[in-house]
Amino acid sequence: MAQTLENWEPEKLAFGPVPSRRLGRSLGVNNIPPKICSYSCIYCQLGRTKDLSAEREHFFGPEKIFEAVSSKVRSAEKMGQKIDHITFVPDGEPTLDIDLGRSIELISDLGVRTAVITNSSLMSRQDVRDDLSLADLVSLKVDTVDDLTWRRINRPHRDLKLDDILDGIRSFSKEFDGTIETETMMLGGINDSMELIQQTAEFIGMISPSTANISIPTRPPAEDRALKPSEDSLNMAYQIYKKQMSEVRLLIGYEGGGFASLGDVEKDLLSITSVHPMREDAVLELLEKNGEDWPLLERLMEHGAIRRTEYEGQTFFIRNLEDQGSRECSKDQG
Repeated sequence: MAQTLENWEPEKLAFGPVPSRRLGRSLGVNNIPPKICSYSCIYCQLGRTKDLSAEREHFFGPEKIFEAVSSKVRSAEKMGQKIDHITFVPDGEPTLDIDLGRSIELISDLGVRTAVITNSSLMSRQDVRDDLSLADLVSLKVDTVDDLTWRRINRPHRDLKLDDILDGIRSFSKEFDGTIETETMMLGGINDSMELIQQTAEFIGMISPSTANISIPTRPPAEDRALKPSEDSLNMAYQIYKKQMSEVRLLIGYEGGGFASLGDVEKDLLSITSVHPMREDAVLELLEKNGEDWPLLERLMEHGAIRRTEYEGQTFFIRNLEDQGSRECSKDQG
């Protein structure tokens, strides 16, 4: 189903820059018309897929996309706004765009790092891997490596096969010279069992991403059954992932201030525990360094901001999933 630029303003092809937990100040590229995707994920914040497709097509054209992006970059420069990444994160799956590689090449001339956030569904295709290899950073979605669970969560196009996708991801990890990140959406009662988490973590560990991200639904999903996992399950997943790779990050919705000392231990605790669980001894050390004591932590727990959880005999503290603070209203670039 070929699409044209009729009725599509440049603002719909490029948006932002917006703050991203992973990519700094990110200018988004919307290279796919709304909800053309190879998956119809039960957790998708954009709703059910309107056009389920596994075939690459020509959509808007790389020159038009470059024009829209370069205009945004010039405007940002005039306003003194820094852009850390130009990120392909459309309303559908970006690799369905057969012109993706050429668009990346053109945009790379602007001197800003390029990133693509993909659901990984077309990674078995060499032409897709070749296109993605032109970017500086690629985020690969791996929600599960179990076929039945994959079908329950991602509801893929009938022509897609999980084993082929996983083989393609392995091949790409060997071919790509840039930065690879992964993202796993954890859903309560679906892919949050110890066995499934272990399987996914072992696969991701084999491809050695710079960071493995674990996320949860933070906006109304396409289906009501896409539920958040418990804090206990998240902590378990984090600890299991850490045994496979050094850099693991939770993306659970709280837009904190980062890891540097802010001179406010309460904000530091909320920020850090929204990204990874903190062991009790580390929390006590942070409190002591900032001239605080246990009552501050007790107050945060009483107010429901932080929750205690246990794993393998150790006590951890994690951000409460029901108290997530505000989120930006624009497209989520992670």
